[in-house]
Amino acid sequence: MILPAMILGIWQTVGAMNLVSSTILPTPVAIGQAFIDLIVSGELFSHLQISIFRAVLGFLLGAGLGLILGTLVGFFNRAEQTVDPTLQMLRTIPHLAVMPLFILWFGFGELSKVLLIAKGAFFPVYLNTFLGIRGVDAKLFEVARILEFNRVKLVTKLILPAAMPNILLGIRLSLGIAWLGLVVAELMGSSEGVGYMIMDARQFTQTDIVFVGIIIFALVGKLTDSLVRYFESKLLKWRESYKGEGTL
Repeated sequence: MILPAMILGIWQTVGAMNLVSSTILPTPVAIGQAFIDLIVSGELFSHLQISIFRAVLGFLLGAGLGLILGTLVGFFNRAEQTVDPTLQMLRTIPHLAVMPLFILWFGFGELSKVLLIAKGAFFPVYLNTFLGIRGVDAKLFEVARILEFNRVKLVTKLILPAAMPNILLGIRLSLGIAWLGLVVAELMGSSEGVGYMIMDARQFTQTDIVFVGIIIFALVGKLTDSLVRYFESKLLKWRESYKGEGTL
């Protein structure tokens, strides 16, 4: 906590001495007061509730499809040859490039926003599921043959557990990209959400509220990432890997 405390202390001092305009860089105290005011008024929770709903719905849709297609492509070469080239082309299209098209197709409603978030959440899960399945050690299949695993056991006891680290990594990346997609989605004529709150505050040069929105995105993003890491620690107890204990 020493480094963050030093940064906040210097930041507050610079602001208190009026070395930087409060419009450009409000002090931590001013940001904290804006945070409290938004909580008391109920505005913050109202925007946050809408944003979380959009992000969760888009993530579930995108990550769910990514898991299904990643599994399908991972197990079948024919599916890889048919589906993967098209998906790889779609993966390189930026959010901002497809945003006008989504508006034309689906309007300014919730559907266009959820689909834009789903687009971003899809590819990390798809790619990591595919790579996890294809990355299973071939020696394990020899062990499975000796143990006379049937097809169901081969999938449930060998392939999916071995691919699980990659799948969970894909979910972590997908959650992060879902939050990035949410910001873009809430620029699409939205009248609610944390992204809208930031843009509205920018128009009125309320920089302290802009910082509050950024902090909210950071905190919720860290919370969701920590949740996935918790599940990783439970589901991957069997895995032994380097812990970064400085032995090198």
